[in-house]
Amino acid sequence: MTAGAPGPADDRLEIRGLRVLAVHGVLPEEVERAQPFELDLDVWTDMAIAARTDALADTVDYGALVTRAAAAAGPPRCALLETVAVRVAEAVLDVDRRIAAVAVTVRKLRPPVPVDLASAGVRVWRHRTDWPEPA
Repeated sequence: MTAGAPGPADDRLEIRGLRVLAVHGVLPEEVERAQPFELDLDVWTDMAIAARTDALADTVDYGALVTRAAAAAGPPRCALLETVAVRVAEAVLDVDRRIAAVAVTVRKLRPPVPVDLASAGVRVWRHRTDWPEPA
């Protein structure tokens, strides 16, 4: 692969707008009731085999990804969005050995601030250190 040319390392599955209700935060009102969070996932995986075979068994199942991500974004309670994001990233990497890396964005949709703010969030990126290079 030449520098700058797209290849298997650029293949990614995109999940947008996964909504979960959870109890996370620091302020008293945040630890007393659930609030909405939104997650976006970018999952890097080689899609060449799946593209050739057109078989679900040859790709990462996004149904399994969203189920695992939603569960990881739930209990137990975290004070910080950073903790939630890393927990989700680690859970996604555990879904399938073919996942090379994941970027997770977690947004709090009703942040408790005294101004009109649509959301506040964090984004983390984690990768598998033992992922083999494509042949």
